[in-house]
Amino acid sequence: MAGVTGLLQAMSAGDSSAIDEIFALTYGELRQMAHQRLYRSNRVTSLDTTALVHECYLRLVRLGQLQTPDRSHFLGYAARVMRSIVVDFVRQRLAKRRGGDELRVTLGTDIRDSTAVSEEEIMQVDEALEELAVLDPRLVQIVEMRYFAGFTVEQIAESRGVTTRTIRRDWEKARLLLYAALQK
Repeated sequence: MAGVTGLLQAMSAGDSSAIDEIFALTYGELRQMAHQRLYRSNRVTSLDTTALVHECYLRLVRLGQLQTPDRSHFLGYAARVMRSIVVDFVRQRLAKRRGGDELRVTLGTDIRDSTAVSEEEIMQVDEALEELAVLDPRLVQIVEMRYFAGFTVEQIAESRGVTTRTIRRDWEKARLLLYAALQK
């Protein structure tokens, strides 16, 4: 555990090679997070676990410098990046599906595309999280760590330096606010 924290500090100090070692040490956890993220998306993307982890790595390398104090904050940030990757992928697919700048032709049919609902649902959840971020950014971090990264209440409480009761209360509040936002 101290190894990742030390590498994160080295990266903050400008050591660009530390990211490779950080990913090597956390690869198993990142794959687990990616698998959970994709499983919760009902496989609406053609991304697989490995592709999502590698895309996360590429985005963090392009970023160049990462300011996270420890392993749990790094994993929380990686969860946010993975969410962003899935949302970007869905946006791109929806844009292609809708034809971008091409002429639109609507066909009358009673058959619904089952994946379109899931893709639109992902976009609605992302928009709801953006709205929640305006109200309380801490709640969004808890949702990302709990729902997207699969952290336990205890792990989140430890990383945030608060009690598990506070995290449970915030998790419940976030769930209610997200539910209300999704019902609009």
